[in-house]
Amino acid sequence: MNRKSRLAALEALAEQRILVLDGAMGTQIQALGLEEEDFRGQAFSGWEKSLKGNNDLLSLTRPEDIKAIHKRYIEAGADLIETNSFNATSIAMADYGMEREAPAIAKAAALIARQAADDMEQSLGRPIGVLGAIGPTNKTLSLSPKVEDPGFREVSFDDVYSAYLEQARAMAEFVDFFLIETIFDTLNAKAAIKALIDLAQDIGEEIPIIISGTITDASGRTLSGQTAEAFYISVRHAKPWALGLNCALGADLLRQHVAALSRISDTRLIAYPNAGLPNEFGEYDERPEETAEHLGRWGQDGLVNIVGGCCGTTPAHIQKIAEAVKRLPPRQIPTRDNAMALSGLEPFSRAS
Repeated sequence: MNRKSRLAALEALAEQRILVLDGAMGTQIQALGLEEEDFRGQAFSGWEKSLKGNNDLLSLTRPEDIKAIHKRYIEAGADLIETNSFNATSIAMADYGMEREAPAIAKAAALIARQAADDMEQSLGRPIGVLGAIGPTNKTLSLSPKVEDPGFREVSFDDVYSAYLEQARAMAEFVDFFLIETIFDTLNAKAAIKALIDLAQDIGEEIPIIISGTITDASGRTLSGQTAEAFYISVRHAKPWALGLNCALGADLLRQHVAALSRISDTRLIAYPNAGLPNEFGEYDERPEETAEHLGRWGQDGLVNIVGGCCGTTPAHIQKIAEAVKRLPPRQIPTRDNAMALSGLEPFSRAS
């Protein structure tokens, strides 16, 4: 199945039921108990910096482990899987001195996910979409890291744009969507959107974009200060295939913000919360049944089109989530004019 036919099949499926996204990659990698030499592999055995914790690098050094994780999520019921490329940009890889390796890591992550999806499509007889995961980087364009110098920035917009363009170009051959996720700074997301629009022009093919922000705490705002509604308004010009929220909060605390977006967004709504809030050891205690109960209620109340899990979630969580929403119809998407009216904005044409 090629990208065009797979997208058509997924769009048809999304008209019938709520789609299911996979769960946390990092949680599964941590469970493997890997050591420094596992991350290094033979290719990077002499690397001058420690590489333990560089999960994206495992797409090069432990590809079978990453593929196995993808397959476990698909077997659990995921219709969509994310590539292991959250930090596969030259900016994020600078922590390991691996800026030049970022494109190879991103490409390997996309290829592995594509292979896993293709294998499982044949055995399960249903389409599996691959989302090219594009994380926020570890830098912010809107805020200064120096309290004494509010105007200081560690990176420029052009720096972030170039890093995202390089990452997206490396993944483009193998993914069905690009997922700009865990957005805490909308200006970073703008750089990613610009990169994806320019890439589409370069390759002569538009790959659908999914956008997901993160509410950082009980204030109900992103780190750069936007409410969920303001975030939507800021990025709606990208005409995303789906838009929503992930990470930071558990489902109980995230629901009100999902509901706010559900009311005004004129595209599919995606939401994938953490397995509750972390305990004092940084671990997640929310059981699969608990997460699934929350997301099942979201589905019953017509809030969502795509659900999944973020930090702390496992294939067991995804299985329970899939069971909870499998008989539920998807959220009805309002027309753009209605969405604009609900958001307090004037309707505008698709050409604007």
